Amino acid sequence: MTTGPRTDATLTEWQAYIEQKIIERGFADESLQDKFILLVEEVGELAKALRPVTGVKSATDSDRLELKHEIADIFWLLSVVANKLDIDIDEALRSKEEKNNKRSWK
Repeated sequence: MTTGPRTDATLTEWQAYIEQKIIERGFADESLQDKFILLVEEVGELAKALRPVTGVKSATDSDRLELKHEIADIFWLLSVVANKLDIDIDEALRSKEEKNNKRSWK
């Protein structure tokens, strides 16, 4: 069983891998709205996991969530949303950074 694309995979290759896994696992028919709601849910889970790290009070009986897994969940679902919109994340990041580099920052 593989754990993902090769270790030096690009963002585009990760996106393609995630798309294939979504199909294999039977989730390809879920809507963009469904996936976006799941993405927002995962961002909330990351926020909850950050509470003890940032010193915000949290329940003493709550388990500390693994931050790296929450971030991975967010990337996974962001990739799914991008795939549904036919957006290459690598190209989008490069295009946005090119735009940002032309801006003046105060």
